[in-house]
Amino acid sequence: MRFGGHSEVDQIKSVLLKHPKDAFMNQDNIQFQWKELNYLACPDYDKALKEYDNFVEFLKKFIPEIHYLPQNDKTGLDSIYVHDPVIIANKGAILCSMGKEGRRAEPQAAGQFLLKLGIPILGSIIGEGKLEGGDVVWIDERTLAVGLGDRTNEEGISQLKELTRDFVDEFIIVPLPPWKGPGDVLHLMSIISPVDHDLAVVYSKLLPVPFRERLQRRGIQLLEVPDSEFETMACNILSVSPRKCIMISGNSQTKQMLEDKGVGVWEYRGEEISAKGAGGPTCLTRPLLRERN
Repeated sequence: MRFGGHSEVDQIKSVLLKHPKDAFMNQDNIQFQWKELNYLACPDYDKALKEYDNFVEFLKKFIPEIHYLPQNDKTGLDSIYVHDPVIIANKGAILCSMGKEGRRAEPQAAGQFLLKLGIPILGSIIGEGKLEGGDVVWIDERTLAVGLGDRTNEEGISQLKELTRDFVDEFIIVPLPPWKGPGDVLHLMSIISPVDHDLAVVYSKLLPVPFRERLQRRGIQLLEVPDSEFETMACNILSVSPRKCIMISGNSQTKQMLEDKGVGVWEYRGEEISAKGAGGPTCLTRPLLRERN
C-alpha cells in the first residue's frame, strides 16, 4: 500500500486507529488498569464505544481509508493512542520505544500489523533509547522537531536522527519542561499543533522561546491557547487537511480563533476516550499517508 508524507497538515488519505473494543476490551479490564496507567478517572466502556464511533464518523468525512489495529493481549488501555508507538516516513515505519512502562509492547504490536499492510519497517529505537511519537513534529518535508522530555530521551533522539539522516535536513531538538512529572504526559504535540503550513496552535508558556522564534522566522503564525483551555486539550488538534481540523469539544475560545483564520473546525465529545486518558484526536490517530492536494 502507499504510505508516507512528511507533514502534519497535508490531506490524510489513510489512517491507523485502534477501537476501544480492542484496546479497552471490557469494563473489568479498564477497572484493573486505569489507576496504574495514571488516568484521570475510570473510563466507562459503553460510553467510550459510542464516543469513538462518533469520532470515526467525523474521520470518514475526510479520510477515504481507515485501518484498525487488532486486539493484542500484550498491550493495554493506552494502545488506543496509536500515534505514539510508531512514526511513518516516506521510506517506512520507525518503531518507537515507549517512555511509559505500561506501553512498552505497543511498538512491536503496531509494527507487526504494518508489515501485514505492506509498510516496511525502516528501523527501531532500541537499547536505552526512548522515543514517543507525540514528541515528533514535521515542520516541513525535510525539517523535524523532536521534544526532549520525560517520554523521549537523548539516546532515542540520537537514534531517530540517524534513521532519518537521508531525508531530514534540519533536526530541531526542543527541550520540554517537567510539567507534572514523568507519571503525567507532556509531549511536544501537547503544546503545538500545526493546522496549515503557515499556521499552528501553541501554548507558549511551555514552548521554549528559541523554538517559538524559529517557527515565526519561518513565517508560521502562532495562535495562542488560553490558560483556561490548555488542560482540556485545546492544543491537541488533528489537521485532516490544511485548515480543516478536528478537536475535542468544550474549547470555545480556541475554536473561535481558528475559525477567525478561516479554519474549518469539527468537534467531538471525548470525555471517555480523550479527557480521562489525556489523549486528544492527534493521539487517537496515526496517519499512514498524507498528500498535498
